[in-house]
Amino acid sequence: MKKAFYWLDVVGFLVLAALLAVYGRRGFRFAAGMGIAAAALACWVTARRQLGASFSVTPQARRLVTSGLYSKFRNPIYLFGQLAFLGLAIAWGHWGGFVYLALLTPVQILRIRKERAVLEQAFGEEYRAYKDGTWF
Repeated sequence: MKKAFYWLDVVGFLVLAALLAVYGRRGFRFAAGMGIAAAALACWVTARRQLGASFSVTPQARRLVTSGLYSKFRNPIYLFGQLAFLGLAIAWGHWGGFVYLALLTPVQILRIRKERAVLEQAFGEEYRAYKDGTWF
């Protein structure tokens, strides 16, 4: 059952995307937003899979993943998750989507900071060297 929670955010995103696909107003903004959302979703799911057993809802230091998307980005799940929701907000074209994103961003930044502290404590210099060679 615990594993089911690991994909809850992605499932929520897919439900919102499906609702937009059915009820959204078509046009350039819709197509551009859905394109951004689809590309970001692919990267988001890839990052989640690359993290594998190291993924957790709360910050934990199981192992330091430095390959795949993690070789370029320290936090690809957060980055591409935010971009995916930004794509939906653009496609929707309603201020509510942007408010949601504005409220979610500080929460994600806090989670990133907590993760960074846990990883730095667990992996020390190895994590600092990794951090210096990656973006975000």
